Amino acid sequence: MNDSAGRRRVRRLAIGTAVVLALAGMNGPWLYRFGTGKYHQYKINKSEYKAANGHWDIIEFPEEYRQDTIHAALLHTGKVLLIAGSGNNQDNFDAKKFDTRIWDPVKGTIKKVPTPSDLFCTGHTQLANGNLLIAGGTKRYEKLKGDVTKAGGLMVVHNENPDEPITLPAGTAFTGKENGKTFVSKDPVLVPRAKKVFDPGTGAFLRNDPGLGRIYVEARQSGAEYETGTQDNYRVQGLSGADARNTYGIAQKLALDKKDFQGIRDAYEFDPVAEKYIKVDPMNEARWYPTLTTLSDGKILSVSGLDDIGQLVPGKNEVFDPGTKKWTYTPKIRQFPTYPALFLMENGRIFYSGSNAGYGPDNVGRDPGIWDVDTNKFTKLPGLSDANMMETSGTVLLPPAQDEKYMVIGGGGVGESELSSKKTRLIDLKAARPKFVDGPSLEKGTRYPQSSILPDDTVLVSGGSRDYRGRGDSNILQARLYHPDSNSFTQVADPLVGRNYHSGSILLPDGRVMFFGSDSLYADKANTKPGKFEQRIEIYTPPYLYRGTQPSLSGGPESIARGASGTFSSRHAATIKKVRLIRPSASTHVTDVDQRSVALDFKTSGDKITVTVPEDRNLVQSGWYMLFVDDDQGTPSKARWVRIP
Repeated sequence: MNDSAGRRRVRRLAIGTAVVLALAGMNGPWLYRFGTGKYHQYKINKSEYKAANGHWDIIEFPEEYRQDTIHAALLHTGKVLLIAGSGNNQDNFDAKKFDTRIWDPVKGTIKKVPTPSDLFCTGHTQLANGNLLIAGGTKRYEKLKGDVTKAGGLMVVHNENPDEPITLPAGTAFTGKENGKTFVSKDPVLVPRAKKVFDPGTGAFLRNDPGLGRIYVEARQSGAEYETGTQDNYRVQGLSGADARNTYGIAQKLALDKKDFQGIRDAYEFDPVAEKYIKVDPMNEARWYPTLTTLSDGKILSVSGLDDIGQLVPGKNEVFDPGTKKWTYTPKIRQFPTYPALFLMENGRIFYSGSNAGYGPDNVGRDPGIWDVDTNKFTKLPGLSDANMMETSGTVLLPPAQDEKYMVIGGGGVGESELSSKKTRLIDLKAARPKFVDGPSLEKGTRYPQSSILPDDTVLVSGGSRDYRGRGDSNILQARLYHPDSNSFTQVADPLVGRNYHSGSILLPDGRVMFFGSDSLYADKANTKPGKFEQRIEIYTPPYLYRGTQPSLSGGPESIARGASGTFSSRHAATIKKVRLIRPSASTHVTDVDQRSVALDFKTSGDKITVTVPEDRNLVQSGWYMLFVDDDQGTPSKARWVRIP
């Protein structure tokens, strides 16, 4: 009886084991992934792992506050301005639904801010008064070939009257003299008066050079039969007498081709205290994808962008005066692709790394160099590797800023190219003959790399994708710290969220780094499902915040003039090894020309630290900065906000 029962138990055990093994065979990959995932979570949350690699946390806003963040800037209140505008969403644009949020990373509060224009793909920079200058944005969304139903394009309106300008309202009709086809303007246009030209020797009148106005026109009806193939002169309907004789249009091909985004001229200052947009004079040129860069005198240079008819602004750069709130053109023409990476140098000139966001001819304005804005002299810089893959690359001024060394990171081929670069390139602008040399390589070709300067003089490089807009599920879930002193990378904890197009990163006052955005073209490896905008924020806590107590920093003046000193208190003053003044970021499209870390001379006495700000206004531009002190373990304090007047 016992033997029979034993045999039954053995048989049941064998059958049960076989079933378990069969189920394990069918579900083995899932069981493996489940186990691996659990172990990974255990590993990355161990204190020793965090101390060596740092840690990532995801922050998800309540649904009513979520938006497609395209731009972000750290404000001197410690809050972060998150701008979406229409958020690369045609439906939002059509409904005039433009979004901005203010997020307090300490308190966790979020506030909606009324947004006056579509600031999607605007430009921005920090001003000396603590406001953020914001200029440009979206007037019209692009239409891809196949979606364009009405033939259209650029109409150049000529005015041969030397005595007065003429304004043509939106809806003005232009009829071709040869083709007989009629096109209608989408916006009003002011055409300046003609310029009288005289012989410089005799003073005799030679001719009138007509005033020119540019306007986008399209056919009244849909269909290919309204396309034109060649240049034609166009009569302006509704004019009579001298106006009809003096005013006419000239257009090249008006077709069903792809129509690019169009920019706006609108400009605002965002007030971090009042937490609202303040309108200032509009730019002279409409701009979509412009770069704003601070100049030696504190004025702001606005460069590039697509204009109000969707063409690259033809080198007509302009300057904003924060005192008068007005814009004036620069003396000379200089053309760059959109969102060019332009940095103020210590000699007052502008360094162009070659990094850009893409729109523009592939043979115009692509070479890196040093630009004197006043004389328009441009000196090309040699040695750049993968020079044909500078679109969507990142550029960062390495700390400390006094060394004037830059790193150019990754990048991709022109347009929607599959090419991407794993190169980093370094250049020392204080060398007798500056030239690019290769730095340590990334593991993979990387478009859209995010980079943030940290207060310990390292640079966090994270994210991006191998292919255009993350095509083929090519997001790169890797992060590294670059060490300028050893010219090397160390791998740290992997981010949890993929970031590519329309993403960026911001150093926070507590030493952590915030990541936002990402706008994948597709959601799957086969490129069959449309992508979804990444609305989650991710915070990286670097290893230095897991080493123990941060050094304290308190008191001190709110304002320190260049060349002057200020004294702060710290219980850890005797351990302090470096002091850094870091300009807050304003980031979009892998472009952040504001961030820089300036080394300060300092001395300690008891619990006091006295810091001295350099005198060079090109090194230390006016405005608000984060003041960090680092101890002998490389751990930074929380920042004190200091204004350089």
